[in-house]
This record gives sequence, structure tokens and C-alpha cells, in this order.
Amino acid sequence: MPYETAIEQWREGERLLAAAPPQDQTALLRVEEAIVAELRRQLGGAFTVDELVEHYEQDSSWCMELALRLEPELPQAWDARVADAAYGRYVRGAVDFAGGRRLEQKR
Repeated sequence: MPYETAIEQWREGERLLAAAPPQDQTALLRVEEAIVAELRRQLGGAFTVDELVEHYEQDSSWCMELALRLEPELPQAWDARVADAAYGRYVRGAVDFAGGRRLEQKR
């Protein structure tokens, strides 16, 4: 998957969270935060945008399992776009990402 596709999906997830009804916000943000924490654990220290995109393409069923465990009574929290929002938030920590865009890599 190209970076441009992934970042658009991640931004769509962020828009979903921003537009969620107030009564769902706390639960959705709790799931997003838990996914971000797990990404931090899985990816460790420094990472690149490409590494995060590759991770995103792999099996992400763990995101759904985590959401189900945290919010078993709120189906909105199980929406894959909540995980997308977490990836969108996490990408900001990539070593080659700044100011909302991917930095060009020197060849």
C-alpha cells in the first residue's frame, strides 16, 4: 500500500473520532489511546513512515480484539477507523514525518 493511501485512511479515522457523538467520545479515545500504546510497544523506538505503513498492512485483528476487550458494549469502538485514527496519531512520531507531511529521504 502506498503511503498516500494509508495516510488518507488514517486521516479519515481521525475525522471519525472528531465527529463522534459526545457520548461516544470517551470510549473511542480510550480505544485509540490503547492502540497507540500497543503500537509503541510493537514498534519500539525510532521508526519510519514506511515501517508504520508496512505494519498497518499486516494483520490488524489485534486492534479489533483490543477494542472488544476495552469496550464490549459499544460497537462504534470496534470500527476499523478507530484503529486508523490511532495510526494517524502515531505516524507523527516517525523519524521522517514532520509538519503533517512525509519528509523526503535522501538517496
